Amino acid sequence: MLEIGSLVDGKYKILNKVGQGGMSVVYLAMNEKANKQWAVKEVRKDGVKDFEVVRQGLVAETDILKKLNHPNLPSIIDVIDTDESFIIIMDYIQGNSLNKALEEFGAQPQENVIAWAKQLTDVLGYLHSRTPPIIYRDMKPANIMLKPDGNITLIDFGTAREYKEKNLADTTCLGTVGYAAPEQFGGMGQTDARTDIYCLGATLYHLVTGMNPCEPPYEIKPIRQINPSLSAGLERIILKCTQRDPDDRYQSAAELMFALDHYKEDDDDFRKKQKRKLAAFATSLCLAFLCAAVSLWGYLSAEQKKRALCQ
Repeated sequence: MLEIGSLVDGKYKILNKVGQGGMSVVYLAMNEKANKQWAVKEVRKDGVKDFEVVRQGLVAETDILKKLNHPNLPSIIDVIDTDESFIIIMDYIQGNSLNKALEEFGAQPQENVIAWAKQLTDVLGYLHSRTPPIIYRDMKPANIMLKPDGNITLIDFGTAREYKEKNLADTTCLGTVGYAAPEQFGGMGQTDARTDIYCLGATLYHLVTGMNPCEPPYEIKPIRQINPSLSAGLERIILKCTQRDPDDRYQSAAELMFALDHYKEDDDDFRKKQKRKLAAFATSLCLAFLCAAVSLWGYLSAEQKKRALCQ
């Protein structure tokens, strides 16, 4: 492990440990010359079985991130491959994962979830529009960092891949059960942009209901069965995102973004208000026609009386 106070590559001073996973440790570091903080992710070779396989995955992850430039994605600054460890220098993201927010507070406010959904959909649209498209494949609250300003950053591209047409063996048991689409577990088709849409739908379900799809009963119910005050429009969006057949989901991030922008228009309350407005308009129109008819009848009657007097 890196020592607190040590220098990495002669310029990144390790300040403290900020996280630890199964294979890696993440530190906060400072580039004192640039006066900027960075995250240093270290994977030690002696602590990982079949490190060469892991290394290939890390190289693939960093190669993908190096090509990207989006406000909701971290930037890779440097990769250092030493005899002892594989080190990645990347943006330091302040805040906590949405998974921690769920653990502490349970279901998140619907307005916040919609705002995060739009940011994540924008990220997916960006990834899917690359050449070749990049399929993220592991959307879940633990991989979404909530920053102090309320915006989010999507992290961990360990299972992401560049889309290759007809590469049917690309997804053997990759992703997280509960959030992952059916086609991510082999033999059920190839992962594509619609796979990410499923994962996002499952993530939104967890965020807005507090019900973890990774736990029994391992299903995604209509959200208003859990909380009747939630939006009918959002319920329809989540249900469409998480259809088992990819053809029944939104076919692109753009389609999903349009639905998110107009989710209130799909609410039952909105429809009732619109019906009331339409009924009021129709009543007003009928009254206007009635008034016009009465006025016309009065005018014609008056003219008829005038003609009778003149004769």
